Amino acid sequence: MNTVYFDANVTDEVRLQGLYDGQLYVYGPRPSTLKLVEHARAMIEKAFGGIDPREAQYHMPVEKYVEICTPLKPGFIHHPDTKKIIQDILREFQCDLQKTFLDVPRLRMVTSDGYLTSGVGYAHHPHRDTWYSAPMSQINWWLPIYDIESSQTMAFHPHYWNKTIKNGSAEFNYYAWNSTGRKDAAKHIKSDTRNQPKPEEPLELQPELRFVMPAGGVVLFSAAHLHSTVANVSGKARYSIDFRTVHIDAVLDKGGAPNCDSACTGTSLRDFMRGEDLARMDESIVSKYDDAPAPEEFRVFKPELATSAK
Repeated sequence: MNTVYFDANVTDEVRLQGLYDGQLYVYGPRPSTLKLVEHARAMIEKAFGGIDPREAQYHMPVEKYVEICTPLKPGFIHHPDTKKIIQDILREFQCDLQKTFLDVPRLRMVTSDGYLTSGVGYAHHPHRDTWYSAPMSQINWWLPIYDIESSQTMAFHPHYWNKTIKNGSAEFNYYAWNSTGRKDAAKHIKSDTRNQPKPEEPLELQPELRFVMPAGGVVLFSAAHLHSTVANVSGKARYSIDFRTVHIDAVLDKGGAPNCDSACTGTSLRDFMRGEDLARMDESIVSKYDDAPAPEEFRVFKPELATSAK
């Protein structure tokens, strides 16, 4: 049974075990998350030059919107304040920064009524992040940058927490995705033909869980949870941030959530940096997860070359 915890006053150790067991943790805005929201808003609003980013789709062709968002996404990742604020968030959530590793945060935009559903504005089909070579110990952090409605959030499908789904993850290789899939995202405007793992059988997506939090609220969930992007019919674009963490003890033990159906190759662990000093994970640890050749130039996600959703 999946349980939702709101503003749970628990240690990170207790929270991690709950997340590995399929529980979800939702928190209201905190000083550190609001700081990240303010930082992201400033960058987004500057990029759109006085146009309300949530309504920009009514003021420009989709090609112009993509032209604005393509440099905005890696620009947010590389800004010197972005990772510092993520470190502040982890401290505020009582994570051990010597043992907690983080990847680069993603800036997402989901426009309304089908204006842009591919490439830089990809609307996610139901999926587990573990289908994309995420380790089973990965925890996802997601927060909206502006207040959202029910049709602007994510949906969780807890019926499939420990139920196998026939899917295309066996054809997904992380290093191939780094080499082509990510950097080509901006080319996909009208449709998205990139090879991404998807369910290959009909799914029962109801009932689903949706969380509607104010800007700066956070939901934490296991990378093994089946989730999807809700069809945005609100009339306004949704902007959000997500990042991922792993605890080094779980990585070393190859622990985390149960693997029901992920058969991808390669690993995203080289993307993760120690919370304390942003040092990369030791290669002797990561290499234990390699089940496919790892070309040097494609081992790590390079945000400057990528605008993709994942």
